[in-house]
Amino acid sequence: MLKPPPSPSPLSSSSSLTPSSSTVRSSPLSSAVRSATQCRFPCPSAIPHRRRRSFSSVAVSCSAASSGSNSADLAQKSKKESANGAAMTMTMIPLANQLRLGSLTEDGLSYKESFIVRSYEVGINKTATVETIANLLQEVGCNHAQSVGYSTDGFATTPTMRKLHLIWVTARMHIEIYRYPAWSDVVEIETWCQSDGRMGTRRDFILKDYANGEVTGRATSKWVMMNQDTRRLQRVTREIHEEYLIHCPKTLRLAFPEGNKSTKKITKLEDPAEYSKLGLVPRRADLDMNQHVNNVTYIGWILESIPQEIIDTHELQSITLDYRRECQHDNIVDSLASSETVDEAETISELKGTNGSPTGIKDEEFSQFLHLLRLSSDGSEINRGRTEWRRKPRR
Repeated sequence: MLKPPPSPSPLSSSSSLTPSSSTVRSSPLSSAVRSATQCRFPCPSAIPHRRRRSFSSVAVSCSAASSGSNSADLAQKSKKESANGAAMTMTMIPLANQLRLGSLTEDGLSYKESFIVRSYEVGINKTATVETIANLLQEVGCNHAQSVGYSTDGFATTPTMRKLHLIWVTARMHIEIYRYPAWSDVVEIETWCQSDGRMGTRRDFILKDYANGEVTGRATSKWVMMNQDTRRLQRVTREIHEEYLIHCPKTLRLAFPEGNKSTKKITKLEDPAEYSKLGLVPRRADLDMNQHVNNVTYIGWILESIPQEIIDTHELQSITLDYRRECQHDNIVDSLASSETVDEAETISELKGTNGSPTGIKDEEFSQFLHLLRLSSDGSEINRGRTEWRRKPRR
C-alpha cells in the first residue's frame, strides 16, 4: 500500500510534494502537482487529467498465486491512494501560496514576486499610480516575511515580537520610478531586508519589467519597532536580531549606492507655504491592521497639495517621506507644499542596464517640492516629504 506524501515544511513548498522514491515513481499527476506549486501556476486547471496508464509502473506486492483481477484491484487501489495523497498535500499548502506568483530566490535571502497591473490601479496618465507602486512594495515585503514563517496577524512580526507586543512601523520611505507600468503590464519586484542599527531594519526593492528584465524603479525603506500597547518605540533586541538576520544577505546589499539622495535630509517646511490642502480626513479604509493610518495614505495626502499645472505637465520621478508620528482615524490633517530650488549639482537618476547602478543625467524640465503633513488642531508634525517631478513623456 502506498504511503501518503510527507507533511510540508512550513518554510518550503517544493519538498512537500515529493513522494517516497521507494513507493511511487514520478507520475504525470505528481509531476504536474509539483510544477503547479513550485511555479505558482495561476489556476488549478494547469494540472492535467490523469491517464489510465500513468501508474502502470507502481510496484504492487502480490504472490505468484494471485489472480489477474486481484492485481488489477490492487493497482487501482494504489492509484487512488496516490491521487488522494497528492490532493491532501495540496490542501496542506495555503491556497494563496499555490496561486501567488512569488517565491524565495535560490539562496533564500531575497524574495521575488510578479504582479499584473489592474485597471483600477491606473491613473490619469494611463499608467500605474505611485500609490499602486507603494502598495505593491508593501505587499511583496509582507509576502516575503510570510514565506519565511513570520506572522500574518501584523506586518512581519517574529515570535519574540509577538510575545512582547511589538510591531514594525515605517520610519522612512524613498521610491524612484524610471518608467511607470501600464495596465496589464507585469511587474517583477525583488525585495530583501537587513539590519539598520539598534533601532530598526532596512528593506530594499528593485522593480523590473517582467517582459524584458528592464529595471524600472527602486525603493528603500526603514522600519522601527513600536510597542503596540504603549505606542512607544523600542530597541531591536539581540533575540529579534537573530530571528530575522538569518534571512538577510550576509554582505551589505543596497538598492541605491551609499550617499544617494535617498538618505538626503528633509528640512522642515515653514509657513507660509505656497500651496496647501486643508482639512483632510482619514477614511476607515485608510486604517491598517496595526490600527493606524497606513503609510501609503500619506503619499496621497502629500500629492493633494501639488499645483494642478505640475500634475498636468509632469509625472512623479521620486518621493521621500519621513514619518514623524502616527495618525489616527479621528485626526484632521493639513497638507502643505512649497517649491524647492534644485541644486545644479543634483541630477535625476536614470538606469543604464540592469545591474542596479544608476547613472545621472540632467533634466532642464525638472521640479522639486518640500512637503509637510500636520495636524489641523495643534500643528503637530506628522510627516515631512520631498517630491521630484519630470516632464511627461510624449505618447
